[in-house]
Amino acid sequence: MSNPPTTSPGPEPAILVQGLEKSYKELRVLRGVDLTVARGSIFALLGSNGAGKTTVVKILATLLRADAGTARVDGFDVTTQAASVRESVSLTGQFAAVDEILTGRENLVLVARLRHLKNAGAIADNLLRRFSLTDAAARRVATYSGGMRRRLDIAMSLIGNPPVIFLDEPTTGLDPQARLEVWQAVRELAAGGTTVLLTTQYLDEAEQLADRIAILHEGRIIVDGTLDELKRLLPPAEVQYVEKQPTLEDVFLTLVGSRADVGSRADKEQ
Repeated sequence: MSNPPTTSPGPEPAILVQGLEKSYKELRVLRGVDLTVARGSIFALLGSNGAGKTTVVKILATLLRADAGTARVDGFDVTTQAASVRESVSLTGQFAAVDEILTGRENLVLVARLRHLKNAGAIADNLLRRFSLTDAAARRVATYSGGMRRRLDIAMSLIGNPPVIFLDEPTTGLDPQARLEVWQAVRELAAGGTTVLLTTQYLDEAEQLADRIAILHEGRIIVDGTLDELKRLLPPAEVQYVEKQPTLEDVFLTLVGSRADVGSRADKEQ
């Protein structure tokens, strides 16, 4: 009798989170978060303001310590191997961290030198081409549009080629055209093999960009799946004159709204 074929395990996920908890005094922000993000994918963490999205990102980026649970990024434990995690990730916060006095190219060269990389000028020029900023390279960043600043900010975060990048509310405050520019930059990141964890409160942003979407509500992941999987959580579309497929907004409001209704009824009964 022949032995069954052996199969080697697949690569470890880029991000693996289990039972993550975090409280600020009496406020429980995270109540047991579980996440798995595949390498080279775009994962959207969707939720309202105050849902805990930024707290999750800060823990994964080693800027904050969890009260309980475990998290691994690029194969490293965020608590016991924090230095290795920081070498593997880059974080772009809610507001562009660029120096407006410097030119776009000078911003990139400065970061490359701070990271002790050789050929800082060549690195800067390559990123300027990649993010369609070459024509504005010699201009002070103070003259850039919101979309250009955000693209420059993302370009700066890629210096050193981190395999994982966190984008925390990357299009907050941007006009529609600037949002489209940032979306295209994010798609190109994933196409190049970078793993992107994107937090957003914009439903269309998650719908347009993400391979998988998790909805974070009151400190817990209440649903996690592809857009098609999430849409199947709702009743089939009713066909009248036209077929109306459920949008991600329908899914989000149904799931979050139903839990809010339950909570309000429970409060009234107490």
